[in-house]
Amino acid sequence: MTRRRVVVTGLAGVCPVGSEWPVVREALRNGVSGVRHMEDWGDVEGLATRLGATVEFERPGHWPRKKVRSMGRVAELATWVTEKALSQAGLLGDPALSAGRVGVAYGSTTGAKLAMGTFVGRVAGERTTKGVTASDFVQMMSHTTSANLAQFFEIRGRQIPTCSACTSGSQAIGAAYEAIRFGLQDCMVAGGSEELDVMDAAAFDVMFATGTRNDDPSTSPRPFDATRDGLVVAEGAATLILEELEHARARGATLYGEILGYGTNCDGKHVTNPDAAGMQGAMQLALDDAGIASEAVGYVNAHATATPAGDVAESQATAAVFGRVPVSSLKSYFGHTLGACGAIEAWLTLEMQREGWFAPTLNLNEVDSDCADLDYLQHEPRDIDAPITVSNNFAFGGVNTSLVLARPPA
Repeated sequence: MTRRRVVVTGLAGVCPVGSEWPVVREALRNGVSGVRHMEDWGDVEGLATRLGATVEFERPGHWPRKKVRSMGRVAELATWVTEKALSQAGLLGDPALSAGRVGVAYGSTTGAKLAMGTFVGRVAGERTTKGVTASDFVQMMSHTTSANLAQFFEIRGRQIPTCSACTSGSQAIGAAYEAIRFGLQDCMVAGGSEELDVMDAAAFDVMFATGTRNDDPSTSPRPFDATRDGLVVAEGAATLILEELEHARARGATLYGEILGYGTNCDGKHVTNPDAAGMQGAMQLALDDAGIASEAVGYVNAHATATPAGDVAESQATAAVFGRVPVSSLKSYFGHTLGACGAIEAWLTLEMQREGWFAPTLNLNEVDSDCADLDYLQHEPRDIDAPITVSNNFAFGGVNTSLVLARPPA
């Protein structure tokens, strides 16, 4: 069958260093960190980390109350950035959203934490349903982001929830790309969202995977650095509007990039330990899908969470596929946004790619000697003419994803 090309006609996001590309751009170019000391986590007994990264958000006043009562913060963030992305794409309020050829693929690690705490705390802890509402469950359900986006924007095509921890956002983009490529949809709303709660920090803290530079927040996380001590949890969201190329051209849409390929697989080995062979396999699958050689890739956006084992395995896998390719990790600026990271990092990689420069890894002063020999971007932004880039993400459960991104076609 004829291969349908998939382009990006809208993109928007929010992360701990900004909610608009010009603001985020300045943070990345000037080494500004969004990580801070979380004072309100101090009363959690046994919690070693006090580091987190939040975003500034206030629910827009024009949103109908009937449509937001089913939303927790995670769905609100997703809706906020999707509204902006649809507007940029010229599709906000368009009847095409309800015609069945536009779908949504969206993910998060979990539903709303506050609603989850209320529901579980009341029913399982206090053994009562008093104070629990129907909205609590809808806000906390695992597909709350995709479900709320569909009802808010009245999208009636396929709905694809992705709830695969740190690959939720990238799997959503990949699934959306495949739906368009194979002719199942003409346009897809795709992305990931995450709200920050101390439960996120605790989940990694009990695995001894969190950074504990509590008195010097801006120096953590430190991906690939010899002195790194773990990740920093964060929140954010990003949405890409994906569209079939000729469909986009027919309506005069502006093109911001192209998805050339997507690869995903599962390690099938261990639920938390990283596996270099699985990561390598996903990258190769993405290249094969794109029909390009590894030499064509000019930059790789690394998942790189600043955990000792994860960084080493990922660097080895990357080197095995691409050789000494330029690499950096955006998590060094704003932490690990979990279910949102794949979407946020794809958004920012596309923005940098269009402008011809890439941010270095913040706090990377001495590359760990156990990491593979890659061209690690350090200290300052670098101008790189990279028509094709790759953005990688890996998650618990052995889920691996790799996206091949390109500048918009002429």
